[in-house]
Amino acid sequence: MININNNIEHIKSLLNVLPNKPGIYQFFDKSEKIIYIGKAKNLKKRVSSYFFKKHNSAKTQLLVKKINEIKHTIVDTEEEALLLENNLIKKYRPKYNVLLKDDKTYPWICIKNEKFPRIFLTRRVIKDGSLYFGPYTSVRLVRNILDMLKHHYKTRTCKLKLSDENIQSGKYNVCLEYHIGNCKAPCIGKQTAENYNNSINEIKNILSGNISSVTKHLRKLMIKYSEEYKFELANEVKEKIFFLENFQKKSTVVNPKINNVDVFSIIDDNEYAYINFLKVVNGSIIQAQNIEVKKKLDENKSLLLPILITEIRQRIQSFSKEIIVPFKIDYSLNEVKFIIPKQGDKKKLLELSERNAKTYRLERHKQYDKINRNKHVDRILQTMQKDLHLDTLPVHVEGFDNSNIQGTNPVASCVVFKNAKPSKKDYRKFSIKTVEGANDFASMEEIVFRRYKRLLDEKQSLPQLIIIDGGKGQLSAALKSIDKLELRNKIAIIGIAKRLEEIFFPHDPVPLYLDKNSETLKLIQQVRDEAHRFGISFHRDKRSKEMIKSELDEINGVGEKTKQKLLIKLKSIKNIKKADFNELEKIIGKAKAKLIFDGFHSRKPDRFG
Repeated sequence: MININNNIEHIKSLLNVLPNKPGIYQFFDKSEKIIYIGKAKNLKKRVSSYFFKKHNSAKTQLLVKKINEIKHTIVDTEEEALLLENNLIKKYRPKYNVLLKDDKTYPWICIKNEKFPRIFLTRRVIKDGSLYFGPYTSVRLVRNILDMLKHHYKTRTCKLKLSDENIQSGKYNVCLEYHIGNCKAPCIGKQTAENYNNSINEIKNILSGNISSVTKHLRKLMIKYSEEYKFELANEVKEKIFFLENFQKKSTVVNPKINNVDVFSIIDDNEYAYINFLKVVNGSIIQAQNIEVKKKLDENKSLLLPILITEIRQRIQSFSKEIIVPFKIDYSLNEVKFIIPKQGDKKKLLELSERNAKTYRLERHKQYDKINRNKHVDRILQTMQKDLHLDTLPVHVEGFDNSNIQGTNPVASCVVFKNAKPSKKDYRKFSIKTVEGANDFASMEEIVFRRYKRLLDEKQSLPQLIIIDGGKGQLSAALKSIDKLELRNKIAIIGIAKRLEEIFFPHDPVPLYLDKNSETLKLIQQVRDEAHRFGISFHRDKRSKEMIKSELDEINGVGEKTKQKLLIKLKSIKNIKKADFNELEKIIGKAKAKLIFDGFHSRKPDRFG
């Protein structure tokens, strides 16, 4: 036995008496509080595995250390074990069990168990014989459905006790709902219980997805009323049929042959699992729900899915005999068939469910990012301050890089990061003015001086940290300018060398080596790489302009406006060279076109002789 529990002798005695039967087990800590509830096909094997097996998860190791007492309950089948486990978890809410959101967070449609049943939205599911449809993910959707049903079926909204005795005694008077045509007044006997319940039965079928059977019945009724010359009643039925057809169009139709099927898919990451559930009745998806659960013991998908299937089916009161799942699970239900489709419409259903789960995960991640963005940024900046021994939080960081090829067109770049994110509107480009040739050190000294001299002159805010792309040489050059401007004690400055990603500090011969996964190093690298990218881009643009400028400047009589017109129209020097005389003439006129054409061609055409 792996000794990870201080109460080992007592635990051994408990394990010895565990039966080899299905059931549920409960772990208690020293305060006699339930900390975990689980189910097992074989109680002895499953519970013993916690103590004989080595666990990679730190959370599971911590759970095992806290176990002080074990209790168990035997059941006849694995299905009973899973149901009992689910009910006990909801009752005791143990610390280490996966918990779904409370049922009350979702709206339901209730058809009340009474003589003239009311239909209304509720968040409480009461076991009083009433029928509940849901849960729905949108209150707005429920209200729209109820409004449509009320408009076409005229069900009552009052809470009167409509017993035969009360109705016959004339205890009630009609209300405004009757006068405006929203109720047929069963309270005074104007609508019979049989007629009222026919409407309720149709509503039950609609909410259950059995729309085609209701539509079929209504069509027969419409024809009957028409043949009897009851055209007003026939028109009322026709409006109901139109409503049902539109209602059905809003459901996703998959295949009419797929009837009463539950579809489950699950994806996960390190901390959470995301489950999508679809209910298909008569070929239409009548329910869709996404659920997020936080893992407690690094549970894998094959362990979580059976728990979630049980919980969701209990919530929605589903009795489907067919369940579509993405992979084989170690779980069985009485008279229920689990299917892993390989092709066809059922495979498409599973893929749709998986897409919904992935989309839901993406949405949740975006929400978390938005909520935690400030916390995330603060953590990075605090880590950076600690790693680099900075006096202040590096909210404002600037990075510098030089760029030249064989000493031509030397340029430099300054990028600005605020709150660990690029602030591109604050980026600056520099053409080197005082340095001849490829002298990176002198160029760095120049641009750092120019940058902060201007910020000081304009009384703008200074960064808390400067990052120089380069080693000791570039850092020393930048320091000369910092010292000239008397900013040594006001701004922290470091250099980063590409070869080993060493971090250099002023006047410290020993570089700092940060872990390659360090958030500090990643941010420094991001600043360095962005400065390099921005500098290269500027250098490339400048070289291109210089090339165009030099070739056109060799042609006497061609000014800036002429060059600008040509470049706007023909885009490049290559296209200008390839253009014939007529094309050039259209852009800049005959005289200038002759200068350009002759300048790029050694022989002059005869027409210009």
